[in-house]
Amino acid sequence: MRLQLLIRDLILRSRQEHSGLMNRPNLIFALFVLLLLASRLQAGERPNILLIFTDDQGINDVGCYGSEIPTPHIDRLAKEGVAFQSWYSASSICTPSRYGLLTGRNPSRSQNQLLSALMFMADEHKEMGIQPGETTIAQKLQQGGYDTALIGKWHLGHGSKDLLPTRHGFSQFIGHTGGCIDFFTMTYGVIPDWYHQEVHVSENGYATELITEEAISFLEQRDSNASPFFLYLAYNAPHFGKGWSPSTQQPINIMQPQAADLKRVDFIEDKVRREFAAMTVSLDDGLGKVMDTLKENGLDEDTLVIFLTDHGGDPVYGGSNLPYRGDKATLFEGGIRVPCIMRWPGKIKAGSVNESVCSSLDLFPTFCELAGVPYTEKGIDGVDIRGAILGSASPKLTRSIYWELGAHVELRRKPWSAVRLEDWKYLESPMDGEFLFNLADDPHEKRNLKEVYPERFAAMRNLRDELSRAYRN
Repeated sequence: MRLQLLIRDLILRSRQEHSGLMNRPNLIFALFVLLLLASRLQAGERPNILLIFTDDQGINDVGCYGSEIPTPHIDRLAKEGVAFQSWYSASSICTPSRYGLLTGRNPSRSQNQLLSALMFMADEHKEMGIQPGETTIAQKLQQGGYDTALIGKWHLGHGSKDLLPTRHGFSQFIGHTGGCIDFFTMTYGVIPDWYHQEVHVSENGYATELITEEAISFLEQRDSNASPFFLYLAYNAPHFGKGWSPSTQQPINIMQPQAADLKRVDFIEDKVRREFAAMTVSLDDGLGKVMDTLKENGLDEDTLVIFLTDHGGDPVYGGSNLPYRGDKATLFEGGIRVPCIMRWPGKIKAGSVNESVCSSLDLFPTFCELAGVPYTEKGIDGVDIRGAILGSASPKLTRSIYWELGAHVELRRKPWSAVRLEDWKYLESPMDGEFLFNLADDPHEKRNLKEVYPERFAAMRNLRDELSRAYRN
């Protein structure tokens, strides 16, 4: 109806100005204007997308998933939206997790075999990262008329400007490129790693709060006539910080909570867990402020908000994935099953829970469908899960999900692989050998069934081998 009214007004206006039918130049101009107006209308009907991605935050590090850490603002998202119970990350390590999230492609397909974390000071990693031709969801949405911004952590390349987010679909970038950062100096140890676009800048403050402030600034610049936006809000919290040791002249891993936040979680006895929790409540505060800004600026109803974490937590630095087995950098459920919450008023039923098996790989095709953006890229491994999100369908997993971790000499990690098909999961660990689990009966992976179901075990191992080969062709 709105489009019809605009067409009518345009024709009437032209007739008044030219006392009759439009001549050819005016007709062409009118049609051009009409196309612009139609494009604006179409954009207005598409959702804004706010993707909040946190770092090293396990499923037992979010209040509504059972954690003792208070996260009232994240929990509110669940009360007003849907909480997924079987959501899988693309990897249990930072870089491949982000690659899968943004491309919809299994990290094993990546040109640089991004199966481990890119190390900021390793010479051999300086030209590694996401490469030209590896299309991101930001590029697709940008082509479809979305304003795109990344605020926070990138970790998909840092050696040259061609690896920066601004070369991969993000019109705006404020944040850092390495796997972690000093939360107070915005450096990697003492090496500058805070960008505005493609330029290093000096910043003072606290990284979590700076990221929040930049997100608020981005949202406050929006208005009802603006193009829809895609904001990838990638917090580095509650990951440890990258400080500097004067005695060794080397960067060090260190938890960096603020003193006031430590007081808020003083009921937690374990020191490292308490520090982790303090960094988590600061993150939760930031999320709450961002959500308030959405509402205050009239963006609340038209925005799909996704809260998601990159992979399981690391207990060495205070994270927890209980009751699931395994941690960050493993392919047990604790490393790859993560909290995921979505909120979209009027579209997603408030307070709902979804048991569908979904993957971060699925966001690429789903966002394209929601935005009305066609995609023809080869090798998209995610599937459209609008039905699961909107509650119109609750699909069972009929396609396989495959994971692979590469060897990492610097971090003394050896390769892992795993595959899930329906309720069955095959896993090969470099320390403990091969496993077969039935996750419907044993979600915490306590019983290895490879001797009980040898034929199923052989079939799942063969599937792993087939996918490993296929993703490299």
